Amino acid sequence: MSWHAFLPMAIVLSSLLPGLVIFGLREDQQRLRVTLNLLGVTLKLLLVGSMLYGVSQGSEYRFSVPLLPGVPLVLQADALALLFVALSSLLWALTTVYAIGYLEDSPLRSRFFGYFSLCVSATVGLALAGNLVSFLLFYELLTLATFPLVVHRGTPESLRAGRVYLAYTVGGGTLVLMGVALLHSLAGTPDFQAAGYLLEQVDEHDMALRVAFALLILGLGVKAALIPLHGWLPQAMVAPAPVSALLHAVAVVKAGAFGIVRVVYDVFGAEALMQLDLTKPLLWLAAGTILYGSLRALQQRELKKRLAYSTISQVSYVTLGVALLGPIAAVGGLVHLVHQGLMKVTLFYCAGNFAETLGIHRIREMDGVGRRMPWTMTAFSIGALGMIGIPPIAGFISKWTLGLGALEVGQDWVLLVLLGSALLNATALSPLGWSQLIVEREFAI
Repeated sequence: MSWHAFLPMAIVLSSLLPGLVIFGLREDQQRLRVTLNLLGVTLKLLLVGSMLYGVSQGSEYRFSVPLLPGVPLVLQADALALLFVALSSLLWALTTVYAIGYLEDSPLRSRFFGYFSLCVSATVGLALAGNLVSFLLFYELLTLATFPLVVHRGTPESLRAGRVYLAYTVGGGTLVLMGVALLHSLAGTPDFQAAGYLLEQVDEHDMALRVAFALLILGLGVKAALIPLHGWLPQAMVAPAPVSALLHAVAVVKAGAFGIVRVVYDVFGAEALMQLDLTKPLLWLAAGTILYGSLRALQQRELKKRLAYSTISQVSYVTLGVALLGPIAAVGGLVHLVHQGLMKVTLFYCAGNFAETLGIHRIREMDGVGRRMPWTMTAFSIGALGMIGIPPIAGFISKWTLGLGALEVGQDWVLLVLLGSALLNATALSPLGWSQLIVEREFAI
């Protein structure tokens, strides 16, 4: 097997193998655990960088081994895979360094970092997955790897949140499995294709394709936190800050949104979806989630829960972009996939610093925090302004592109959704003391 064929699997193994070794380390083997974590981070970044350079030079990377009769396990580097695997690898590197310091004196660090590495292995695996069955395999592995991280602290509250998380994600995974099985019975499981591969099946199997699309979107919508499938996300905020960053910016929520992009463009394709008239319900669902998440964020007294509901809103911009079925809107959605990850991971790092350094967990406790932690508050402010969409920060670019995309396809009402969400986000996320006071007095429940 050539290096070009093995490189996608090497990217998965670069975090999987160190993670398996970390499970066997004693708690007092701090230096070796840190070394293995940083080794996995560095190796993965080098391998992803090598793949990005190779693709820019015209190289192709495809790993394939038999998995099921007639269905191979495929990992390949197409444009969408490269976008997500590069984002996940970079944010994992940053989050690993943050987690090493954050959990310096905590118990069960070997268990934590072992599952932490498995989680990222599953994430890059589903990013590189070349067909639906391969995607499903890593999608379910992600559920199993993140559950121990959610319940890491072992408190009654975290265990309760873990049960909720598992119920939602296992249920969502079951729906995805049913959708994949139905599509396999209709068209087999070919590799993802840029324009989809189901157009020829529309006339003969229109109803079955509608059912399969609904199953896949509902199943993926659990991890993407589309309403009313979002209930696990705010409760999972009892996990340590590095886990919250992982859930929101690196792995779980992004995996759901990424899966929706795959299903819309690389499985069904725009033309098939227009013939089946399936995009309008998805568009309205995304728009409703954007406004709902922004409004609910205003009602939260706890900082991490406010950020959680903000994520519910912000990630739905990705679904909105692909549901518009226009090239500019799709670019806006994919760009926001990157921008939201960078901004939200910053906000959760800051929230973790506030909690560990000053014991701040609630909005009303943030009065004067800028004087006590000026650098952390500066980073928080930049992240918050980006989530609001203030130019020239990255969030403005993606939302502006989404607005142009909506105008391109004649969905002008989407501009009102974007504007309304921006105003709600401004009230919920503004780092200024006066806005925090207004939110607490008028919207808290």
